[in-house]
Amino acid sequence: MDDVEPLVPQGPAEERSPNGHCTRCPISSQSPGDSKVVEDFRRRLKYFFMNPCEKYRARGRKPWKLMLQILKIAIITFQLVSFGLSNEMMVTFKEENLMVFKHLFLKEYKDQRVDRYAVYTKTDVYDHIYYVIDRFINLQNLTVGNHAYEKIEGEYTPLTLCQEFFRKGSISPGNDTFDIDPHVDKECISVYPLEPLEDETLSRDINFSLDFKRLLSVNIYLTLKAINLQTVRHHELPDCYAFSIIIMFDNRAHSGRIKINLENNVGINECKDWNVASTSGKNNHLLLFDSFVILACFTSLILCTRSVYKGSQLQYHYTAFFHTYFGKTVSWSERMEFVNGWYILIIVSDTLTIAGSALKIGIQTKDLTNYDVCSILLGTSTMLVWVGVIRYLGFFKKYNILILALRAAFPNVIRFSCCAGLIYLGYCFCGWIVLGPYHEKFRTLDKVTECLFSLINGDDLYSTFQKMREKRYMQHQKDRVLVSQLKAFVAECRDQPDSGKYKIDKEPTCCCYCFG
Repeated sequence: MDDVEPLVPQGPAEERSPNGHCTRCPISSQSPGDSKVVEDFRRRLKYFFMNPCEKYRARGRKPWKLMLQILKIAIITFQLVSFGLSNEMMVTFKEENLMVFKHLFLKEYKDQRVDRYAVYTKTDVYDHIYYVIDRFINLQNLTVGNHAYEKIEGEYTPLTLCQEFFRKGSISPGNDTFDIDPHVDKECISVYPLEPLEDETLSRDINFSLDFKRLLSVNIYLTLKAINLQTVRHHELPDCYAFSIIIMFDNRAHSGRIKINLENNVGINECKDWNVASTSGKNNHLLLFDSFVILACFTSLILCTRSVYKGSQLQYHYTAFFHTYFGKTVSWSERMEFVNGWYILIIVSDTLTIAGSALKIGIQTKDLTNYDVCSILLGTSTMLVWVGVIRYLGFFKKYNILILALRAAFPNVIRFSCCAGLIYLGYCFCGWIVLGPYHEKFRTLDKVTECLFSLINGDDLYSTFQKMREKRYMQHQKDRVLVSQLKAFVAECRDQPDSGKYKIDKEPTCCCYCFG
């Protein structure tokens, strides 16, 4: 092992004026108290790198940041659970309404995969379109929920029926000819609710016809309103929902199979006039608690920012001190030791928590409805808070060994992940091209990534390869098996292996046969 050169103070580097005279002399020419300066600064550095428990034993300084972080873990987790329960009811309400709309507006719909719901005849297409219109008009007599039509300035929002088609076209598959103008035109009609339309005259009153050879898609747009009342049982204020429903008849493939899909875009709005008894007390308590979370995180943010600033100042002094007393420069790796990554993590977590708590207060007071953004902020901040607990486990020797092992292995894990990611992407592209025509799970690139990830975890091995065996390449050739002339000639021999006719005394020496 190479000997490490001891750090012997060499005194401040000489500085000379333009005329060549020395303006700062070496340490040997200064007072002997400079060695005490070195020891004091070394002691200052050692104190900086102590953990909170050691600092308390050294100076009796109470670990306020440590106690505040422990408090934050409890209050932020409680806040997340409270918001998660409210968010769960919102998501459940949205998903159940989506299922309700599919059963209300899709004819003969059963709980199945969406890509399997389709129609195959012209009559079925018209029947399904008129079925949607009829259910919309008679919604109030059908639904068991609190659904209603949307009103804008006192007028009901109509159902809009639109079709998209090629501008002109002449298609003759029998003659292998076609003439298509690729420009797409769009036509729409509106049907207002509560109109007295009879089922027998619905097609005549609407006056809607389709040219299936040029047809690309038929889209039906409608908007319904509803109120989520299940939050009232939890003493929370209800939300008012606007469901923008789109029913799509997709004929872009022109394969004779028109796929039908229903999508539901949800808008959450503040109820204009509401009154719920016995909810103001609990709501005020939640607002006070969220305000306390913001105050705690803001205090933690200030303390951690102050520590990061002091670390950067000490790093600057250390660099100048090392250059002055030892005549050496400090590497960037040593400078980065003054930047505490845990404090950076806490600062990011506090910032996300403050923003998420402010959004949560706005949601509870019905001034905001950004559930998704609030979920991302609070969820990420809570994860960072719990990850920050690892720092405090490092104060114990046994846990510190694990942390040091993770720190040492982290660069190798990143390198392995990069190499594995390249191999994974290669398999994705290969599976998409090679297996896509024979398996639905490899049909699109996003499905390939999901399927291969499941295969790596062993979640979907049997079902995937079972379908692969059912659709392997050889079965695609069973309708027109190609037999070579050689095998056709040999197949005419009906003698069995045990017939004894294959026994000969001597192999023929020539494969040439003459026919007279």
